[in-house]
Formats: sequence, structure tokens, C-alpha cells
Amino acid sequence: MSTMLSVIGPETIEIEFGSSLKQMSDEEFFDFCQRNRDLRIERTKEGDIIIMPPAGTKSGGRNFDLIVSFGIWARQDETGKGFDSSTDFTLPNGAIRSPDVSWVRNERWEALSEQEQRKFSPLCPDFVVELRSATDSIQRLQEKMEEYMGNGAEMGWLIDPAERKVYIYRQGAPVEILDDPQTISGEPTLHGFKLDMQALWD
Repeated sequence: MSTMLSVIGPETIEIEFGSSLKQMSDEEFFDFCQRNRDLRIERTKEGDIIIMPPAGTKSGGRNFDLIVSFGIWARQDETGKGFDSSTDFTLPNGAIRSPDVSWVRNERWEALSEQEQRKFSPLCPDFVVELRSATDSIQRLQEKMEEYMGNGAEMGWLIDPAERKVYIYRQGAPVEILDDPQTISGEPTLHGFKLDMQALWD
């Protein structure tokens, strides 16, 4: 049995467990996360644990602006439920991931039991956002976006403030890359949602 630590970003650590510890059940992983509430934790489909650093102040401000804009739309639209970056989901491939922003249609959310809603819900959100911070590898985030899409997400945005780029992922379509857009549209998944990018760029 062995445990290895790998640094996959300036402050992001991946813990590669020996084979027996990789068999940690979803319930055991949930308990592990509850005992380490100060950490933002994900798990890969292979069972390795990723511990991510807290957001820097500037990144935290961008994430706040993003969540406020999205939250206002979600409250008015009422067709789904939004979640922040502290929310983990158990994807169909077994990975447990926490997008920076996510959204699930009401019919899928309401189909879950109370216990499934309380823990790391067993579904992939319909819409996800990853907001790149200074410590994030763009390649790692692109891999996460591909994983979301491969597990059933309808649409996703990878927002890179450093390069002023937005990568838009849609089912059945090639990735669309926008350079320094003023706004981005959530159509057709998020009816009527348009995000003003200036607050994120600034």
C-alpha cells in the first residue's frame, strides 16, 4: 500500500492512494470531506483525491460576481436549481467534482431522494462553469470540461480571465472559443441568460 502526493498546480495537490484506499465508498468519501470541511476536495474517476487551494481575493471576487449574475437569472427563471463552488456531484463515471457554478433542471433535481440531495448528488449538472484562477492549469480545466460533457452536461463554460477567453462546450458540437467577448449567451440551455463579462475581466 502506498500514498503519493503530486503537485498539479502551484498549490493544487493530488493524492494518489494505494489500491485498497482507492476503494473508499461514496459514503466514506463523503464522511472524509465532512471531517475536512476547511478543504475543497474532489475525487478522480480512478479514486485519487485532489485538494484545491482556497481562492485568492481577486478570484473570489470574480466568482462572487459570476454567482450573483447567475443567481439572479436562476431565481427569475425557476426551471432549475443553481449551486456554488462548494457543491460536489458524483458523476456517472465515479468522479466527484465541484464546478465553480452549476445548474440542474428541476425535474432531475426533484427525482433525487432526500438523502441523495443532502450528500454528493449522483448526477452531472446540466450546465457547469469553471473559472480559471492564477493557480489553475488550463489543460487540467479543459480535461474537467471534457469530463463534464462526457458525463451528460448539456453545456459548459470555461472562463479564462488571464487570457480574456471563454471556451464554450455544447453536446454534439466542437468547442467554441471566444476572444475578449463583451457578453456570452446561455442559449439554448439557459433561456434568456446573458452574462456581462466586463466585471470578470476587470
